[in-house]
Amino acid sequence: MEFDFATPIERRHPCERAWPSQKWHRYGDDVLPLWVADMDFRSPPAVVEALRARVDHAVFGYGLVPDSLRHTLCQWSQEHYGWAIEPGWQRWLPGVVPALHLVSLTLTEPGDGILTMTPIYPPFLKVAERTGRLPQRAALAEPAEPGAPWRLDLDALEAAITPETRLLLWCHPHNPTGRVWRHDELAGLAELVERHDLLVVSDELHCDLLLDDDACHRPLAAAFPGLVERTLTLWAPSKTFNLAGLTAACAVIPDRRLRHRFTAGIQGLVPDANVLGLVAAEAAYAHGNPWRHALLEVLRQHRRTLQARVADWPGVAMSAPESTYLAWLDLRYAEGLVDHTASPQRELLQRAGVALSDGADFGWPGFVRLNFGTTALQLEQALMRLDDVLCG
Repeated sequence: MEFDFATPIERRHPCERAWPSQKWHRYGDDVLPLWVADMDFRSPPAVVEALRARVDHAVFGYGLVPDSLRHTLCQWSQEHYGWAIEPGWQRWLPGVVPALHLVSLTLTEPGDGILTMTPIYPPFLKVAERTGRLPQRAALAEPAEPGAPWRLDLDALEAAITPETRLLLWCHPHNPTGRVWRHDELAGLAELVERHDLLVVSDELHCDLLLDDDACHRPLAAAFPGLVERTLTLWAPSKTFNLAGLTAACAVIPDRRLRHRFTAGIQGLVPDANVLGLVAAEAAYAHGNPWRHALLEVLRQHRRTLQARVADWPGVAMSAPESTYLAWLDLRYAEGLVDHTASPQRELLQRAGVALSDGADFGWPGFVRLNFGTTALQLEQALMRLDDVLCG
């Protein structure tokens, strides 16, 4: 089947105002948005067809998570990750960000430390303060040279652990750097987690969009059996199949006691299942793989385009993302910027009319995150605007 990833879809025209978009409406009509992790592609046809059939039923009462969805996710996990999970391990939730906060509320106590490594997806940095816990941070190691990968600094991570530390929020693959962590890096992390008796939330939301041809995702809890009793793995079809607005995610919790604590603790804190989100998730995992493979080819080409462009921007550095459609750019020494003490995100918004995500929100000022999950035409239009500023 052929899929169209080339034709731009109008998301901002006045006739579309009935379906407002955070991505396209936040910054105004003259700005090209490459910020929030929301692709500009139609979702897989199988998902759209399944949603149409559900809408045609015309009754949207309180739903249940269907057994067919649980079994479909089990099959996906076995086929794609080599991990045999069980239907009963799954807790379906209204999104990964709520899941992060729910874990803090149900599995830690006020005053417990919640640790994460920066740069990191911004909601990670808000969980502790929003839930009355102790925020703790460590930093990844910067690339040894321009273009080299970011690295896990286990010494920095261990130095940040205190007697109060209870929970590690981990991102695998990593948002925003795009790193796909090597087994030896994760082995060091697993040893540290066990030795310090930590719980782990492994956000693996981007694991189905690995960009290297021979790459294969291995869930943290599957790769290290010693972590099974202390790990909650978060998955969702939202990034892979462009279903973010349907708010369906799954916490996979193999340990019975941990699962029961979490399940009991979230009662009254989350709504019933999103009936359309569950339909979309099942259709995506059951029938969306051909679309996913076609998408990966598009994203690989866009990554090559972006790499070539960054090479022409003096003082700008980027480690090529190994996963998903997000690139992490170092603009601290960009020759085209006027004020290096200010926010490069704001300067590029004002001077180029391109909206990127501000690195300060990820814990690293001077960087930006760029979403290349858009059509080649729209990407080129935005990059031409950035050329006018960053080529100096």
